[in-house]
Amino acid sequence: MLFGLDGVEIGLIIVFLSLFAGILSGFPVAFAIPGAGLISFAVIAWLDSQGLLIHQAIDQGSAAYKELVNSGIHRDAISHFRYPELPTVGVPVFDRGWEVAMDRNISFIVNRMNERVFAGQSIETLLAVLMFVLMGITLERSKIANDLLTTMARVFGPLPGGLAVSVVVVGAFLAASTGIVGATVVTMGLLSLPTMLRNGYSPELSTGVIAASGTLGQIIPPSIVIVLLGTLAGDLYSAAQETRAQSFGCTDALTYLGRPAVVSVGTLFQAALLPGILLAFLYGAYAFGYALFNPSKAPAVHIDDTDGEVITRAEGLTWFLAVPVIIIAGLVGAGQTGLIGAQDATVSAYTQVERLDALRTNVNEQCQAAMIDLHGQERWDESVAARKALADSGGSEETRELTPEELEAARAAKIASAAPIGSGVATLFGMVLLTLAVARGVKPSAPVGPLAIGVLGVALAFVLDAMFIGPQATGGTKVLILAIPLAMCFWSMRHAVARMAENDLIRVVFPPLVLIIAVLGSILGGITNPTPAAALGAGGALMLAAYRKLKDEGKSGQIIIWATLALAVLILAGVNFDLRMNQAEVTFEDSVAFVVAYGAYTLAAIALIYACIVLYRNGVLTPIVRETAKVTSMVFTILIGSQLLNLVVISFGGEHYIQQFLRSFDNEFTVFLLVMLVLFILGFVLDFLEIIYIVVPIVGPVIYGGSFDPKWVTIMIAVNLQTSFLTPPFGFALFYLRGVAPASVTTGHIYRGIIPFVLIQVLGLALLWFLPSIVTIVPDLIGK
Repeated sequence: MLFGLDGVEIGLIIVFLSLFAGILSGFPVAFAIPGAGLISFAVIAWLDSQGLLIHQAIDQGSAAYKELVNSGIHRDAISHFRYPELPTVGVPVFDRGWEVAMDRNISFIVNRMNERVFAGQSIETLLAVLMFVLMGITLERSKIANDLLTTMARVFGPLPGGLAVSVVVVGAFLAASTGIVGATVVTMGLLSLPTMLRNGYSPELSTGVIAASGTLGQIIPPSIVIVLLGTLAGDLYSAAQETRAQSFGCTDALTYLGRPAVVSVGTLFQAALLPGILLAFLYGAYAFGYALFNPSKAPAVHIDDTDGEVITRAEGLTWFLAVPVIIIAGLVGAGQTGLIGAQDATVSAYTQVERLDALRTNVNEQCQAAMIDLHGQERWDESVAARKALADSGGSEETRELTPEELEAARAAKIASAAPIGSGVATLFGMVLLTLAVARGVKPSAPVGPLAIGVLGVALAFVLDAMFIGPQATGGTKVLILAIPLAMCFWSMRHAVARMAENDLIRVVFPPLVLIIAVLGSILGGITNPTPAAALGAGGALMLAAYRKLKDEGKSGQIIIWATLALAVLILAGVNFDLRMNQAEVTFEDSVAFVVAYGAYTLAAIALIYACIVLYRNGVLTPIVRETAKVTSMVFTILIGSQLLNLVVISFGGEHYIQQFLRSFDNEFTVFLLVMLVLFILGFVLDFLEIIYIVVPIVGPVIYGGSFDPKWVTIMIAVNLQTSFLTPPFGFALFYLRGVAPASVTTGHIYRGIIPFVLIQVLGLALLWFLPSIVTIVPDLIGK
């Protein structure tokens, strides 16, 4: 043994030293990682061939080992860390020599690339990274961030610490639209730091709030970090839970858990929403509180309002707060009372266990004991009773086919219990009401008549839906019945949008806000997965940037507006009609809807091409495409290189050694806390890409293989990395800000300014640790 260390321990030290040396060498990280893998493999192979690396493996032929196995302890749970008294035998770190290990690595790297990069669901999800990067860079290069900051400063500036609060709000906006920490910090540093310093803000508060707000892109969806973590978390959680189930004698993870062992990127976006908003709120609250106690270091700033309309406080509170709250509360309350809900007559031809969370009970005694330990005796007994009742009714323990009479009765019961007003109609016309309310508040002096027509249209739509639209109504019937209310609302909305366009705040905030809501809403609502939503966001950002350029040139942007309406028509057609034309029977109304949808799609495509031409003509498209290609190629190159480094660690048993060490702890919280501490420290010297692709696959089978909710584990990792990137003296966000800060702002200012926000991050982590429902409540509500 070399230096008294186990051979695998020396191998791990060599790998990490090679990795850090490669990163510090100045070579691009994307090439330093695979280079570190090749160099470390060569050094370990030479030391092993010289007989200097000896691994003390447990002697599986010993009587003590056989006694443990015979006592019921699973082989994977037996390690030298947990049972140090077991006899060991010295073996080389490379089983059958480094030549066989290298041959295996070549095969593994090809299979791993095919599995995680080039094929399967991973490539579709990873395409979302390209689209989100394009979306964020487009919004950044089109000066939309500058407009947002100026407008928010006008809104919040008169408050104590108002400029700092406006930076937090804009940082959250940019995080939700870009998801790129470096880009957000640099953009906010260039735009807001000179303004804050010029208006008497302390350098500490200014730099702290900019760096902290810039890192919100780590957690607020659509975050690239969440996308990349999600592609790994899904595979790690599924495989780890399958291993866990089989170790307890269960046939598969579904049997043991009572639910599929699945976690998707869309679900992680849902889980990240509240934590991201919570952190942004804590940042803003600190800035406001700091200004109250230190008014000279965060003074109120009055910026001239260019709007000619004078809005009183009462009018603002009424139309911007009270009326929207009443509308939303009314719709939610109607949904809770059953007035608004699903109008669907579709029923399953099979009856299933009444309790949706009923466990599978046809298992062996060992699995049964493990399931009772996990779920509790009460839930087990309820599941046994529910499945017995289903079997007694003539079916199997899982399901039974309905008779024609039962099927008709079930359909009639569902029709009878359908809500009077459909949820889709309520959502569409509820959004119309909210828009009309905001338009009224923007210009109270304007005639109320045009907006009143829209309100009457909404009321008429609700009445017609309740009276004439039911579960059996076709899409064409719904359109004909609601044609007049839709026309009234459309006419009224034209006036509302025109009024809103006269207000600086609405004109600047509304377009990117709608884009963000469209992207996140389609993901969080389960309408689509992240990749099509990211494509929608990228296309929308290009059209939004083109519209701004056209306005700067004094030209009409009507084609962009019509394309936006076309997308709305396309979504409505897809929701209400069956647009599949390759079926044996296609109804007339579906054919008409297909023609309308195809026309809307063509118009949107033409507008997107036109937008690209406008941006290319103005010299904006070329740098956007170049920067997007640079960022995404870096991501994918690091992904491929990190797989090589991972396989080097696997080849000499390093991954298994680390996992055995973590599993030697009896307390799951202790293991997770240790992993979080390691990730936090590594975040000082490694970017999130390296940590996600190198470290998480090694520790993932342990932290995702326990009883913790995988959503909570993933969000905790993301927030932990966010904290690490802020922590002096190595935080990446601090270096990004240092690069764009003026000479008057010292590194000491940045370090002192960021400390309160690091403490806020720690507070946020503590809240998520002790209140995991902050992470799980949104996915649970949307799931129901």
